[in-house]
Amino acid sequence: MSFWEYLGSRHQQLLTDAYQHASAVFQCMVLATLLGVLVAVVTYRSEWAGNLATTATSTILTIPSLAMIGLLVPVVGLGVPPTVIALTLYGLLPIVRNAIVGLRGVDPALVDAARGIGMSGPMRLVRVELPLAWPPILTGIRVSTQMLMGIAAIAAYASGPGLGNEIFRGLASLGSRNALNQVLAGTLGIIVLALLFDAAYVLIGRLTIPRGIRV
Repeated sequence: MSFWEYLGSRHQQLLTDAYQHASAVFQCMVLATLLGVLVAVVTYRSEWAGNLATTATSTILTIPSLAMIGLLVPVVGLGVPPTVIALTLYGLLPIVRNAIVGLRGVDPALVDAARGIGMSGPMRLVRVELPLAWPPILTGIRVSTQMLMGIAAIAAYASGPGLGNEIFRGLASLGSRNALNQVLAGTLGIIVLALLFDAAYVLIGRLTIPRGIRV
């Protein structure tokens, strides 16, 4: 069976796996973004706290993904829970680091001006600092998403959702007539999803970042 014939005969399952893969990555990126920006907001004013946050998230990223999921399975079981926890943790580093850099890079004169017109601390953060730090934060989100697209395939090891199941089935049946087709379909599907997500982030950047800041 050729690759195109395989796609034609399995397109429904592949579309389901692709949807689950994209959904898992998207939901984990939302969690990682909220948590990462929160960590940055709490730590960016202190040099040692910012360094601690960056070091802690860097350490998480050094743990092999297969080992991370394997360690989570006895605690939270198989399926979605270990996938969500692992992907969220792996997605933190670029977001935390970029958010800290972005917040520290805000012009102090603008913050002082906001304080001078009576803005409270939380209001300055929401209306001045975070909007100006958004470009590097968005860059961190893009990097994390591309990274998680590949890592999410390992979730199949713990019966997680996504295109990794296609890849694992192919690797488990090497030598059979469709083994290569399965691995290729899963791999190409992940690449296509990564490109689509990146294109979406480019569009979000054009819509949310003023032209002057982009330049």
